[in-house]
Amino acid sequence: MTDMNAVVEKFKSRQALIGIVGLGYVGLPLMLRYNAIGFNVLGIDIDQSKVDKLNAGQSYIEHIPAANISKARETGFEATVDFKRASECDALILCVPTPLNKYREPDMSFVINTTDAIKPYLRAGQVVSLESTTYPGTTEEELLPRVQEGGLVVGENIYLVYSPEREDPGNPNFETRTIPKVIGGHTPNCLEVGIALYEQAIDQVVPVSSTKAAEMTKLLENIHRAVNIGLVNEMKIVADRMGIDIFEVVDAAATKPFGFTPYYPGPGLGGHCIPIDPFYLTWKAREYGLHTRFIELSGEVNQAMPEYVLGKLMDGLNDAGKALKGSRVLVLGIAYKKNVDDMRESPSVEIMELIEAKGGVVAYSDPHVPVFPKMREHHFELSSEPLTAENLASFDAVVLATDHDKFDYALIEAKAKLIVDSRGKYRTPTAHIIKA
Repeated sequence: MTDMNAVVEKFKSRQALIGIVGLGYVGLPLMLRYNAIGFNVLGIDIDQSKVDKLNAGQSYIEHIPAANISKARETGFEATVDFKRASECDALILCVPTPLNKYREPDMSFVINTTDAIKPYLRAGQVVSLESTTYPGTTEEELLPRVQEGGLVVGENIYLVYSPEREDPGNPNFETRTIPKVIGGHTPNCLEVGIALYEQAIDQVVPVSSTKAAEMTKLLENIHRAVNIGLVNEMKIVADRMGIDIFEVVDAAATKPFGFTPYYPGPGLGGHCIPIDPFYLTWKAREYGLHTRFIELSGEVNQAMPEYVLGKLMDGLNDAGKALKGSRVLVLGIAYKKNVDDMRESPSVEIMELIEAKGGVVAYSDPHVPVFPKMREHHFELSSEPLTAENLASFDAVVLATDHDKFDYALIEAKAKLIVDSRGKYRTPTAHIIKA
């Protein structure tokens, strides 16, 4: 049996080498945090271009400045595509994506392939931590047997934990260090080593009784958000029919100091988490003969929002004597939320596709996304339109999909012929602004 105290001490004295597998929106901030407190960090990723950029001191995520990467490079950070080097690491933190397939079932291939890739290089004294959002039971069912395949025993000479990521890109009020970290271990020893790993970097570590409880915690957080956004999106449609401004109502309700949390409606759900993660539980619950009706209902409501925005756009054009077919439409903001460059699951892109399918000529403007990126599902050969008075006036309609702070809202209001506002930026009713 490995001396667990020696492993714990290695983290406390910051002599451990931290390995982070998957250098995206979760892995990169975590790397910077460990680097900032004096750990050497090895980043492992399958994408050679990402690794090359990081080793050259460059960043590919807008809210992470290149200067931060350069500084990390000078102080003990290195990136590699060589999984053999996992054996050098004292901790292996897995930050890989967990998308859904087209049947809304979990695609565990990234987690399984990554675990298989590090499996031959696991050794006594390491801690393996999964941070990817997933269904309860993943760590036990998928990671545990693979980690033990070579003869290591979890809880005795290697340690296995689940500690879900909690990143909020673009939110200046929180950073990796200040967001409390939930953690569950496969055994009490695993938990103790996992706490030693994370308490160096995170102000507050929140231990729970098992990896399953930690997995369920992350899902509850995201389901809570998805269901409440679904509720307020449904309320928006009701309020609109009744001639009531839903944003005014939510703001007023938010003055109640207890028992109410404000959620605001929008054009649908975006990002890698909220539209996807709840369905992990839906899928797993079927194994137990259960149906997650709240999750499925909020999914239906939220998925219908881009169509609702399209309907409002068509109404507005119709009132101006125009058909959507042949009309030029500018979509403002194609990232999934304001002030970030993350396009994953963005409802704006679905709105663009719906406009195009109806024969509209679509363009977009987004200061955070200068060129429409190559995406698995969506293909637009477009780059961001400049927001000049002349350009705004040349479009038949403008759809405000993502309310970036960098937009000049006064200029848009003054020059756009028709504004379809899905974010409640324009509160004063005017003839050429439609709430969506």
